Amino acid sequence: MKEVLYNSTRGGECGVSASQAVLKGLAGDGGLFMPEHIPGFDFDPEELIGASYQEVAYRVMRLFLTDYTEEELRHCIDSAYDGKFDTEEIAPLSRADGAYYLELFHGKTIAFKDMALSILPYLMTTAAQKNGVSNTIEILTATSGDTGKAAMAGFADVPGTGIIVFYPKGGVSRFQELQMVTQRGENTSVVAIHGNFDDAQSAVKNIFGDRSFEERLAAQGIQLSSANSINIGRLVPQVVYYVWSYLKLREAEEIEKGEQINVCVPTGNFGNILAAYFAKCMGLPVKKLICASNDNKVLFDFFRTGRYDRNREFILTSSPSMDILVSSNLERLLYMSCGGDAAENRVMMRQLKSVGRYTVTLDMRERMKDFVGYYADQEEVAVRIRELYENTGYVIDTHTAVASAVYEKYRAESGDETKTVIASTASPFKFSRAVMTAIRGELGEMDDWEILELLKETAGIPLPPAVEEIREAEIRHRRECDPDAMEQEVADILKLKGHR
Repeated sequence: MKEVLYNSTRGGECGVSASQAVLKGLAGDGGLFMPEHIPGFDFDPEELIGASYQEVAYRVMRLFLTDYTEEELRHCIDSAYDGKFDTEEIAPLSRADGAYYLELFHGKTIAFKDMALSILPYLMTTAAQKNGVSNTIEILTATSGDTGKAAMAGFADVPGTGIIVFYPKGGVSRFQELQMVTQRGENTSVVAIHGNFDDAQSAVKNIFGDRSFEERLAAQGIQLSSANSINIGRLVPQVVYYVWSYLKLREAEEIEKGEQINVCVPTGNFGNILAAYFAKCMGLPVKKLICASNDNKVLFDFFRTGRYDRNREFILTSSPSMDILVSSNLERLLYMSCGGDAAENRVMMRQLKSVGRYTVTLDMRERMKDFVGYYADQEEVAVRIRELYENTGYVIDTHTAVASAVYEKYRAESGDETKTVIASTASPFKFSRAVMTAIRGELGEMDDWEILELLKETAGIPLPPAVEEIREAEIRHRRECDPDAMEQEVADILKLKGHR
């Protein structure tokens, strides 16, 4: 099989191996690594009907991670997708009210980020061994709520690694915050920033781009990498579950061989829906990719107008993991849509940084025609949670409800009755107050734990271990800083960890 090499979307690095791209996370020029081409299936997906999730993962991921041996990749997969998931299927598919909900929240932290962040530490440590890296790999990550906990859970006490997570204070749910600040692991650190997710994400990118800081760390035996979806090692494992969902539909005889499906994804940083697009490019029969936004509808406006503009009010919503105005992974779609022209992509990224907006060409918009954008506001989200529960007894979280409400809008407006997979990205227990308020109305003086018990009774499902774990957990992380002090915060934390 021919090796797939990776290039920066901004042209500064080319011909990088898969393992090197995973290790680096972000290219030196600030770009994102993209495969020189999206590999097509070298197998008939029908062969994998009834196969385990682990086998599907191997058959898909090997096409992207070509410098990993079969033994190495299977070890990474088997180590990741094991008993830490509470269902043998890893990602069950549930039918409710005419759609298929791909449940991506059965991992250790009950959010879809577990699907990729359970395997990333293994991909990264294997990559370090393959490339003779002896430095400590310090993971630097901004989170809008879920990535932080999932990344820390994956990297906690992994030899040769450390992880520092920045999250927006007041910009995540209380449950998400508790998951992070109670995280164990001597190599884990969490910092609340006085700003929003975009502030955190921009500052992290600036730290990666600071060459003098990089040199100072290298002298201490440290190299930075990312666990955000900007890392290709996050994106590739996400492709797997869209292929898996199609196979489950075929196995259940819900679709015919070769029948197209739609995919609807609640979208913030654009990585999850981009993975579905990669699956389509590989040969999966996907018709439309429905990009579902909340009140921060920068992507809705982009797909409707071709103009991306982050200059708008930042709105805190009941779906905080989607409260994002700079969707980093969109850069990969731009790169694909301008035919891999790094120079054209650089111009747009400079415009985004300098004036906060850019406009794509008509030709690029034509190449993006598989995407459609819709949004649902908070009232529509609450209504959808309640309606779905009343109609079917099925309870979904606020992010999944954005996608579900958007799907209903899309179907009504387009008349498209194509069978649709909705990415269910978090357990309702993660956002229990918003979910139960939607179903029952005002909750009065009930505390968080009473609400969780009420949700358990309402949904008829047990409390996940992730909930029980934090009930009595000690708060271990209390650091805070302003966005412009994040680089110094990284230096201070590394000093405390023993790096001088």
